[in-house]
Amino acid sequence: MSLLIEQGYSLKALNTFAVEARAAYFAEARDDQAVTEAINEACRLDVPLWILGGGSNLVLTGDVRALVLRMASRGIRVLEDDGQQVVIEAEAGEPWHPFVLRSLELGLAGLENLSLIPGTVGAAPIQNVGAYGVEIKDVFGGLTALDRQTGSLVEFDLAACEFAYRDSLFKRQAGRYVILRVRFMLHRTAELSLEYGPLRKWLQQHDVQSPTPMDVSRAVCSIRSEKLPDPRVLGNAGSFFKNPLVPQSKADALLAQYPDLVAFPQGGGQVKLAAGWLIDRAGWKGYRQGDVGVHRLQALVLVNYGQATGQQILQLSEKIQADILKRFGVKLEIEPNVV
Repeated sequence: MSLLIEQGYSLKALNTFAVEARAAYFAEARDDQAVTEAINEACRLDVPLWILGGGSNLVLTGDVRALVLRMASRGIRVLEDDGQQVVIEAEAGEPWHPFVLRSLELGLAGLENLSLIPGTVGAAPIQNVGAYGVEIKDVFGGLTALDRQTGSLVEFDLAACEFAYRDSLFKRQAGRYVILRVRFMLHRTAELSLEYGPLRKWLQQHDVQSPTPMDVSRAVCSIRSEKLPDPRVLGNAGSFFKNPLVPQSKADALLAQYPDLVAFPQGGGQVKLAAGWLIDRAGWKGYRQGDVGVHRLQALVLVNYGQATGQQILQLSEKIQADILKRFGVKLEIEPNVV
């Protein structure tokens, strides 16, 4: 067996909140065979198998009694190229942002708005990660996963993934599938998504009149760096709360009371509200209790100032949820997975 299993393994360096927790068993999978071996070993050890990507969308509330398998596979390859449309595939363990930069270096457009998002390629479809007007579903070309129930490889197209806002089949059926590699449909001729106001403002301020995908990536990286704390410096999981969807009637009532409310019509009588605006207006930005708090520049981000536990982070999020519900009648959902 090529799989190296360690016991009592600290996960502090493997989650961006930098919360201390230990895995009963830990291993890394660098290829498909290692994933199969891990499934078998988890059965032998009589513990669950738990897949870990970049640990950037995760709240650990205690030690993990499982075989934690970190996806560490590497590889990027072009599968199809007709001169305009290109299908590129990456292994699940590829770090996300370096993969985005590699696609840009190849002259491919489509992923630039998703620059500087932490995590791995394999984790991105689970959450249908998105930023600045683009989601994974918009550039998705397919993926290969191992079905743990049947032991067989399964190919997923766009429809089969059932993508929704920060959601997918893989999130709703957590634990069933192990994503092995993901394909993206990119283009050599850019159709840039520049609807996000701060993105357009950054390009204008830097006198970028005819932006390229690389220009957009630089803008996104700059904006994210200004607003979001670096998890290597201050523990966090990025945006902690989803932007809530409410009926048009609810949005109209709130806008009548709060004319500066940030809201985005979604069609079908639904409106997406900016969760950060709600939390900021409620006075939570910059709040701190012990080692857990809300970032001083971005109300969507909860932070660990040093020794906060996952339980303390969750308790703060619940206080914020209760306050937003009381003040605005809006229910906030959290983005990270809780273990």
